[in-house]
Amino acid sequence: MNRQIRLIALFAFAGLSALSQAQTPAPATPATPRVDQREANQQARIAQGAASGTLTARETQRLEKEQAAINKAEDKAKADGTVTKHERRRLHKMQDGASKDIHHAKHNAKPASATGQ
Repeated sequence: MNRQIRLIALFAFAGLSALSQAQTPAPATPATPRVDQREANQQARIAQGAASGTLTARETQRLEKEQAAINKAEDKAKADGTVTKHERRRLHKMQDGASKDIHHAKHNAKPASATGQ
């Protein structure tokens, strides 16, 4: 239980950090407001699922790892100073997949002991 509380606090902090970064983009990097907003929304969905018990610790960890991969891809796309249409499309497809994964993980059937009930 204590570990779950620490995980929830960590994810909430990560979500707030992502929100603050999304609101103050560096002027030298290309803007990706839609990608940033979806990232913040997905972080919030993961944190809510962890807090409510609809996500197990393992599912939460896997979804966070997927979000980190999207962040890495976004950083790579921004590295040359511009985000092309192809790179943007790839980021959106990655986020579409992550969104589906979050939905599936939150709504799959789990035994009562796995959700903390």
